Amino acid sequence: MSPAKQALNDRRLEKADKVFSHLAADAMAELLSTAADLVLVLDAKGVIVDLAVGEDDLLSKGCQKWRGKHWVQTVTVESQPKVQALLEQNASQSAAAWRHINHPMPDGVDLPLAYSLVTLPSAGGAPAHSVAFARDLRPQMTLQQRLVTAQLSMERDYWRLRQAETRYRLLFQLASEPVLILDGALDKVSEINPAAQALLGEKASRAGLNLAEQLDGPSLSAMRDMLDRLRSTGRCEPVLVRLRNGQEFMAAASQFREDQTLQFLLRLCTQASRAAPSVPSTNQLLWQAMEQAPDALAITDLDGRVLTVNQAFVDLAQLGAADLARGQLLDTWLGRSGVDLRVLLTNLRQHGVVRLFATQMRGELGAAAEVEISAVSVSRGEDKCLGFTIREMGRRLASDVRAPRELPRSASQMTELVGRMPLKDIVRETTDLIEQLCIEAALQLTGDNRASAAEMLGLSRQSLYIKLRRFDMVDGSIEPLPESGESSTRPG
Repeated sequence: MSPAKQALNDRRLEKADKVFSHLAADAMAELLSTAADLVLVLDAKGVIVDLAVGEDDLLSKGCQKWRGKHWVQTVTVESQPKVQALLEQNASQSAAAWRHINHPMPDGVDLPLAYSLVTLPSAGGAPAHSVAFARDLRPQMTLQQRLVTAQLSMERDYWRLRQAETRYRLLFQLASEPVLILDGALDKVSEINPAAQALLGEKASRAGLNLAEQLDGPSLSAMRDMLDRLRSTGRCEPVLVRLRNGQEFMAAASQFREDQTLQFLLRLCTQASRAAPSVPSTNQLLWQAMEQAPDALAITDLDGRVLTVNQAFVDLAQLGAADLARGQLLDTWLGRSGVDLRVLLTNLRQHGVVRLFATQMRGELGAAAEVEISAVSVSRGEDKCLGFTIREMGRRLASDVRAPRELPRSASQMTELVGRMPLKDIVRETTDLIEQLCIEAALQLTGDNRASAAEMLGLSRQSLYIKLRRFDMVDGSIEPLPESGESSTRPG
């Protein structure tokens, strides 16, 4: 016996003639109807002569109306070649591979089913009828959509982490203050920046540096005590320590955890004497916080020319360095038109403070982001300036499993566009807002049934499809019209 025939026999029941020989036609029909979600009985030409539905939900889809129709007439255009391939299979083959086939439904949403075809020989040996067993793929499609949504969320989180790591590496390497990262002890240095290498000597490197060997006895004891206090209480005071070559510096430490392992960030500062460490001034602490703030900060003169910016502003404006922003007008990157900065400056001169001013930030490389600006006028002393806090208002991933859609502007925000856009553009955007809100309301009332929504709105289905694409509302819950090819998420 050939391996192919042996494999075929292994798949079949060995005692089928004894178990099923006494079954009547009704019992066999009941057995077939429970073996799959849908069973089609086809004649030699592929016409559906009978069918059995195993799920009540499929009855509501109108599957029972397929009797008397050719199987090809009940499927979508892209699924017709698959049906033809199943019908043309070798008569000696007992069962074909499972194929994904879509059926168009009256509500506009395709019904996905997986079919396997079994050819039944007649008494004369020629194939007379075939039985198509179908499995409902809708639960799998829902799980696929959830998986895609979760994958997109994970990819966004991954790239945010990559960008944060890149910023950390850049700041760590360019920092003028010597910094070391200890892996829980003085003799385990995992990271060291160039400033610390210059302070500790040429032999200092990222791998193999033992800081304990470079400290004298009293300093080593003081450093261990400092780390012990930090480990137990979470805070410690800087200490004055000395290297074996006689060089002195102040050491301040903070702790954090990485992969459940305690790490220490050690900052070094050379001192000219053994004087007690000075506490940083309030202004220094405030500027350090502003420099490392996640929101973009910009300080300008009274005319809006940039004096200084923080790193978040550099990233948002897509600049190579903060020096490239100095001396430039803020509206080089700010606002949809030249009016926004003038409005901000006028309000700052009149009131001294502006809160939550909505506008847009344009990057040097063409990226645009919706932002909110809060600003203040600093008029004390001789150095008068303006301070701007710019917060990016990015979209967040919706908790719904459907692909998120950007919400339209509210009607109250339309008045804020006066002075930034021409009147005809404001009217057009207001009209689009009303259309989009009405379409969304109709889809919600009909459970995303496009045919019913079009009837409710007094539109043809084709007009509704055009508006859905125009407003970018075609997502996982509102499927587009069938194309000539298949979706990449559908199995072949």
